[in-house]
Amino acid sequence: MAISPAAASVQTHAKYDRLIADAKQVPPAITIVVHPCDETSLRGASEAAEAGIIVPVLVGPKVKISDVARRHDVDIGPFKIIDTAHSDETAALGVKLIREGKGELLMKGSLHTDELMHAVTASATGLRTARRVSHVFVMDVPTYREPLFITDAAINIFPDLDAKRDIIQNAIDLFTQVGLGTPRVAILSAVETVTSKIPSTIEAAALCKMAERGQITGGILDGPLAFDNAIDPEAARIKGIDSLVAGRAQILVVPDLEAGNMLAKNLSFLAQADAAGIVLGARVPIVLTSRADSVRTRMASCAVAVLYADARRRAPALQAA
Repeated sequence: MAISPAAASVQTHAKYDRLIADAKQVPPAITIVVHPCDETSLRGASEAAEAGIIVPVLVGPKVKISDVARRHDVDIGPFKIIDTAHSDETAALGVKLIREGKGELLMKGSLHTDELMHAVTASATGLRTARRVSHVFVMDVPTYREPLFITDAAINIFPDLDAKRDIIQNAIDLFTQVGLGTPRVAILSAVETVTSKIPSTIEAAALCKMAERGQITGGILDGPLAFDNAIDPEAARIKGIDSLVAGRAQILVVPDLEAGNMLAKNLSFLAQADAAGIVLGARVPIVLTSRADSVRTRMASCAVAVLYADARRRAPALQAA
């Protein structure tokens, strides 16, 4: 059934609104905001603070931050600012503050993703854990009935089977810990049958078996599934796929970064979807947004990260994952 534009608009706001409302019910997280030197990143942090979701600590060139705030009428008076000379120093200091326990979240500002992630993944001084670091897009697609997680479309380029296991577990943990229940996880490929000609179908089947044996927990997995029969019940019915996941997926696991990035951007630009972003598998959740993201999308990213951080406060075992 087609969704009218008005209905789609209501549905879109309802998805992120629920996450933001839930985040307002938990203690705000001290958030190290790295290099907020443009209007969107500074206003995103400011509005999340005004909503009571985060307590920002702004790290970056103080003169630049103050100038942006003045030019765009953003009140940064209540926030602590730690002055740095340039973005490389800012990224390193932001990570150092997290290691010292002075923040619960790390939030990307206007620097390049590579700069921040280089500091995060540094072997001696970064924020690595035993778990592979991965990215999740929390998509608000107007024509889809619930939030849609896509992973990994930003960090791991060509993940192997072990990396995919961590990527899936990270996404499942996020989904469950933000209060969305037990996720239906579709492992995507070009087709829904296992064939040696397409290696991602073999990996999908192996990952499902790993879930059966307890190597992946907390979600319901199925794969390989093509995109259409992962998200459309009628497509799944026509193909004769009978599973709890087919046609109703909530987490989409892509074969590689190229496929995931194209999928996420197609949904953003052709289906008018919003894409909140978060990095998992590090010592703390990392709000990793695009410089083109709206303030509202940044708010949703903060909300997801804060809910996950609160779950980690209440369940210390999650912090060791």
